[in-house]
Amino acid sequence: MNVTIDQKGDSKVAIVKSSEILLGDVQSALDLMAVLRYDHECHKIIVHQSNVAEDFFDLKTRLAGDILQKFTNYGVQIALVGDFEAYNSKSLRDFIYECNQGRQVFFLKDEEAALQALHRSGGQ
Repeated sequence: MNVTIDQKGDSKVAIVKSSEILLGDVQSALDLMAVLRYDHECHKIIVHQSNVAEDFFDLKTRLAGDILQKFTNYGVQIALVGDFEAYNSKSLRDFIYECNQGRQVFFLKDEEAALQALHRSGGQ
């Protein structure tokens, strides 16, 4: 796992790149948050779609809700970067739309958009 920190003022965003699945279950999400919080003092994270288990995008599995609830509970903001248009699920499209209206979770096409969203969303 390779972590790059992008900082603007007091806002720090960890850009995480890996050849492995980083968000495969709730425990892997907790582990990722712990590493970034304690090793990098970072509460904002960018993860690429390729590093997320495919089950995450099937809302019936409840994996997305369970993982994203942990991020919310621990006050960690996350942006998932990728091409989410490939999914045909109306419920997933609605879920992504609702997330993008908030300040905690974002689903965006590229890192630059993710950095902008996370830096302007407040917090550390």
